[in-house]
Amino acid sequence: MTRRFLFVLGSARADGNTELLARRAAEQLPPGVEQQWIDLTEHPLPDFEDLRHDSDHARPTEGSTALLLDATLAATDIVIASPLYWYSVSAQTKRYLDHWSGWLRTPGLDFKDTLAGRTLWGVTALAHEEEVVADPLIGTLSNSAAYMGMRFGGVLLGNGSKPGDVLNDTGALARAKTFFAQEAPLARFLYDAEVQPA
Repeated sequence: MTRRFLFVLGSARADGNTELLARRAAEQLPPGVEQQWIDLTEHPLPDFEDLRHDSDHARPTEGSTALLLDATLAATDIVIASPLYWYSVSAQTKRYLDHWSGWLRTPGLDFKDTLAGRTLWGVTALAHEEEVVADPLIGTLSNSAAYMGMRFGGVLLGNGSKPGDVLNDTGALARAKTFFAQEAPLARFLYDAEVQPA
């Protein structure tokens, strides 16, 4: 299968540090690799409604939800590009992941089987010197990939607060050059027990 990267931009700021870092990493992809970029502020998702105990979810046929579902299913590699907000992913990004719960329960979609074996990546900018504060964000993505049977390529971290700051983070820019070239292993839960997402 030809590789197709979906970049999900979850920042509340256009052209922010996280997007700049993600684009630097994407520049290193081979020319034949298809890229699709979706900004969640331009394509907002509705709040997720949990129908588990009431009725089946229906496949969306229009709007941002259908766009993101189709792009997710078509991607071999999904890149969550979210700044670190309150030690985790942004609200827009969390809403996108919440919709995965509905897609898992949509008849005929085979969402989990389709994503199994594909790769989840993360890119984030944080305004902290200590990268350990990004552990909750990394855990969210790693555990999500593990539950889906996906590979996890890790999270490319960069430092930046003011617009453009990340371009001064020479370490992050150096890591961006080889980030997508690494072999991503199958994701493993950070803890022993598998916990099903809500």
